This record gives sequence, structure tokens and C-alpha cells, in this order.
Amino acid sequence: MIHFNCDYLEGAHSAVLERLVRTNMEQTIGYGCDPYCETARAKIRAACGVPDADVHFLVGGTQTNTTVIASILRPYQGVLAAVSGHVNCHETGAIESTGHKVITLPTKNGKITARQVAEYVEWHKNDESFEHIVYPGMVYISYPTEAGTLYTKSELTALYNTCLAYGLPLFIDGARLGYGLMADGADLTLPELAQLCDVFYIGGTKVGALFGEAVVITNPALKKDFRPLQKQRGAMLAKGRLLGLQFDALFTDDLYFRIARHADEMAYQIREIFVSNGYPLLFDSPTNQQYPIIPDEELAILGQNFGYEYWERVDETHSGVRFCASWATTQEQVDALREAVRALKE
Repeated sequence: MIHFNCDYLEGAHSAVLERLVRTNMEQTIGYGCDPYCETARAKIRAACGVPDADVHFLVGGTQTNTTVIASILRPYQGVLAAVSGHVNCHETGAIESTGHKVITLPTKNGKITARQVAEYVEWHKNDESFEHIVYPGMVYISYPTEAGTLYTKSELTALYNTCLAYGLPLFIDGARLGYGLMADGADLTLPELAQLCDVFYIGGTKVGALFGEAVVITNPALKKDFRPLQKQRGAMLAKGRLLGLQFDALFTDDLYFRIARHADEMAYQIREIFVSNGYPLLFDSPTNQQYPIIPDEELAILGQNFGYEYWERVDETHSGVRFCASWATTQEQVDALREAVRALKE
């Protein structure tokens, strides 16, 4: 069985494992205060072009989203997000468990707009019962989105300017950040993205690490007391150097970006496999996530040898599914998928 279900099925890139093995018996101070974490922070600040950013290492995406959002919101506030956003659909109410509502905005492609945010804030502000309605306290987006789509620089600029105008911190979920930044047509660099939000994170779990996410806080108002809040949420790893080592490796010689680009290139082959054989796409994704629409009968045959993620029912006989490439996807795996899809048409 070859799995294209998601981008975190393999262990870690060999460079990451080599660093972990080589330093295994060293003794370091815990909780992310070790030299390796400091070196990784310096490399991340340099890559982001934000020398005064605070960088914190957490273990996983849901933990990171929950910790960041809970650290920003007051008890009566909620977070604005796309209805398809990860914090709304795939985190088992983690945000709500902190006492904060996810306020959803409609979307067809995973993205929300500056206008939607402005309209919601104005509606709340002008409703005579606004005191009785959860206040919008921040905005959450992901890059790439759950649909594999990307915000353009102009879209993100407009969204951030709106957030600034209404005093709403903008948080970017970067679980798949590398795959977005290295995608064909992406017009945002990492330093540009860092300037167009208040806090974001660089995903490692899905991009070459065993586990780990690097939170980058650029807004000085959000920096204070993040570490005790991190500890309170169970998000401070005692053996913090394990996280620092991984990000140190990933941000050496552009490894993070090189392996992300590899995944995107594998995904473009996957997209071509389906499109060239007449399968339409659910979303126009330029990233490592591809969403073909496949007849259920053919999907059942394909599923005997290939793993995929079910996405949504398209009609009575067709399903939209996701095929994911990762930093570890091989040409041999893609070629096997190509032959299997071709066989469906014979």
C-alpha cells in the first residue's frame, strides 16, 4: 500500500535524525533554553528578516493553535476563521475547550477576505445586542489553506490592513508553510509574510521534522508572558532541545525550502496524472495537496493499493478526495500511481 493520505506519515528527514543521534548523549538545560534552541531561533529570525521576533518551539499543530489563540483572546472574545479552517473542522473543539468561540466566515476556496472581516466587525459593533454576542478578538488563517489554496500578497496585505484598522491580531497557521512558500505562482516570501501578520508558525511536523512547530511572534504586544501561558497549556517540552535541533537542521542550507519544493513538484505530477486522464479537480491547488473528483467505483479500485483522504461528496456517484505529496514522496511512488490511474481507463 502506498499512502498519499497526508504529509506526516514518514518519520523525519535524514539530516534531522543525524543531528538527534549525534547529540543524543549530550546534557543540556531543558524547556527550550539550550544552545541548540538559541541557534535555531537565530536562524529562523534571519530567514524571516525579523531580528527582534520571539521564537518558541511547540510540539504539534493543534497544541500550537490552541496555545496561541488562548494567549491572545480575552474571555469574552472569539477568533474569526474560515468555516473550513483547521481550528473549526479538525481540532475536536480544542479552541472551544479554552472558552473561546470559533466565529466562522463562509468560503468556497478556503480563503477569507478583508471585506468579510470588516463586514463582520461592523455588524457586531452596530448590533444593538453586541454586548451579548461573542466579540471578534482576532483573525486566524492558514497558509496554505485546507483547500491547498494560497493568499496572494495583495490579499494578505488587504486582510492585515483591515485587522490593523480594527485592532485584531492576525495569526497565520503555517503547518504547511514551506509547501505554500515554494509553490508555483506563490508571490509571498517568508520575510514578506512575517511582516503581514502579528504571529505565525513554521510547521515542522508536516515538513521534514519528527514533530515540532516554531511560533514566531512579531507583534511586541503579544510577546509578554507567552512562556508561562505555553507552560500552562502543556506546550513546553522538558527536552526542548529536541525541537531546537530539528529546526536548526531544517534551517541549515535551505533544507526546509528544498524539501518543501520537492513535495510540490511531486504533487504537480499527481495533479497531471488525474487531469490528463479526464478527472476534474475540486480545488485549484498549487501546493502539495491535490483534490481530484473520482467516480466511486474507480475510487474503490484505486483504494486497494493507494491511500487517500476522503474530502466531500460531489454527487451520487462521485467523491472529492485529497492526494498529498510530502517531503519524502518518491518518484517511484508517483509512477506507481500513474500506472494505476492509467489502468482505470483501459
